[in-house]
Amino acid sequence: MESLWEEVRELSLGNSVERLESPPTPLRFLRDFVSQNKPCIISNAISHWAALSLWSTPSYLSDVLTGSLVSVHLTPNGCADALAPHPLHPSSLCFASAHVQLTPFPQALNLVRQNPENQRYVAYLQQQNDCFRTEYGPLKSDCDDHIPWASEALGCRPEAVNLWIGNHLSETSFHKDHYENLYAVVSGEKHFILLPPTDVHRMYIRQYPAACYSYSEGTGEFTLELEKPERSVPWCSVDPYPSPATKDQESSKFPLYFNGPKPFQCTVKAGEMLYLPSMWFHHVRQSAADGGCIIAVNYWYDMQFDIKYAYFNFLQSLNYQSICNPTALQSRSEDSDSTSSAKHLSNGTYANATATNGMVMEPIQDSESEDE
Repeated sequence: MESLWEEVRELSLGNSVERLESPPTPLRFLRDFVSQNKPCIISNAISHWAALSLWSTPSYLSDVLTGSLVSVHLTPNGCADALAPHPLHPSSLCFASAHVQLTPFPQALNLVRQNPENQRYVAYLQQQNDCFRTEYGPLKSDCDDHIPWASEALGCRPEAVNLWIGNHLSETSFHKDHYENLYAVVSGEKHFILLPPTDVHRMYIRQYPAACYSYSEGTGEFTLELEKPERSVPWCSVDPYPSPATKDQESSKFPLYFNGPKPFQCTVKAGEMLYLPSMWFHHVRQSAADGGCIIAVNYWYDMQFDIKYAYFNFLQSLNYQSICNPTALQSRSEDSDSTSSAKHLSNGTYANATATNGMVMEPIQDSESEDE
């Protein structure tokens, strides 16, 4: 398994996210990125958008959307759809969703822009579910309704177009989506940590009870309550930014992540677009130099449920953990020949712990993380 993580980087992905200075042709996009399930950052793909100049002015957005009701997501710390202490058993975790309320857009924007030091909540406009076309329709002329070269390559129009408006405190925990994602940043910067689908076992996907925040305007307090009827959500357990006090503990709990190959990291700046392939795990932080809003539009295209999806499901069904020294990965990579490794795989010699240098692989029930 650990050889697979190394080989997919050596043979296909490299060590960094490729940057393109201009949009690719549909053929190149399909051949070099979609078919290879390989991310890239594209410059000058949205340079013609009026949004790049207009949306940086809050008064413009408020004027255009003055009559619009939009969904505001409120959390105590900026982490929605993320793990939080269980409301009844604080020593364990649950999957916590944000408190969501419909609010006139001008008021919603003020909630996002208010000095977070003076607030008990973090507001984020992140409804998804095609929210750009359903809640923010008056802005549609400021940007494209689809990405032409991507639509031609993928053979379809976007299933959903979403608008994201937040501040520097909003953060998205590790997850994956079953969409081909074109993510365009209009203002501010988005900071991504990425892992390919082959690294699924490094995410420690586990079942967590679902809960939801409820916010009281009267008291200014949040309560976290379990959903009824009860349900569980499969979610990634890893926090890539543990505090100094918990770093050693987190590294011990999740060694495959912290001791494995370095994750891909990239920053997508205003005017740039990230192609995030389907089923890639991603964690997102954001920032704005002037302390203002970070705004993005993303396009979700349906993925092809083809043989790659079947391979991923098979890989995910294997219960894997390494019982070898974490430092062995580096030395084994240097001492082994990738061609020989491929031959061993094809001959089925990885069927027991001895043949895998101490790797344990057993079948388990399949689990899927929720799509946002």
